[in-house]
Amino acid sequence: MPLVVMDLKRQQQYTGTYVVTNLVGKPCIKATMGVEYIVIEKKKTWYFNLDPSRFRTSGYCDTEAAVLSLTLPDDAAGLQFTFRKEKNLFYVDKLTARVSPLPVCRGCANKTYSGSLAHGKLFAADNGQSFKCQSEQLLWTSPELRIKLVPLQMQAFTVPNGQYGLEVECWPDFNRRVTPIISGAVVVGLLLIAVLTSLFIRDRRREGYARL
Repeated sequence: MPLVVMDLKRQQQYTGTYVVTNLVGKPCIKATMGVEYIVIEKKKTWYFNLDPSRFRTSGYCDTEAAVLSLTLPDDAAGLQFTFRKEKNLFYVDKLTARVSPLPVCRGCANKTYSGSLAHGKLFAADNGQSFKCQSEQLLWTSPELRIKLVPLQMQAFTVPNGQYGLEVECWPDFNRRVTPIISGAVVVGLLLIAVLTSLFIRDRRREGYARL
């Protein structure tokens, strides 16, 4: 069984950019991401960060379907994204993954861990735009294999001049960016209410003294 050259410890997070071109040589898929395989075996967890310089990129683009396939030498690991186009929207319809590492524990046999995820509409964006997420995307492809993508930016079907279009922010990034603003606004609102309440009580007291 082929071996995989990976980091057995959670150290450096590698980020690579992968491009698929159509029949006339124009980019039709572009993806920038860091990929980490997470293997669960015998109630323990192992992490494998993949070096993008070792990946082979392949795939194709049709009018309504496109595929980005990443593989390591000797097919030691693979990751495939299947894109769909629906009117003015593109998204990942299916993700498949596999990895064949050295035995992850003493007494463990050589094994290929694989899985897939058909989630409907992953990483969706309008045509000509790009999906972007700085937050961790953790995908459960099987009980023994998870895929972590961080950071992540991708665009399919329409990639003018090979450049990303307008960015569509993922919900975790939006939530992380907006939550401090909302929290700050709430604090300011509470302080304002406290000040106004204090002034109102003070005015009522003065009014009572004047009547006496």
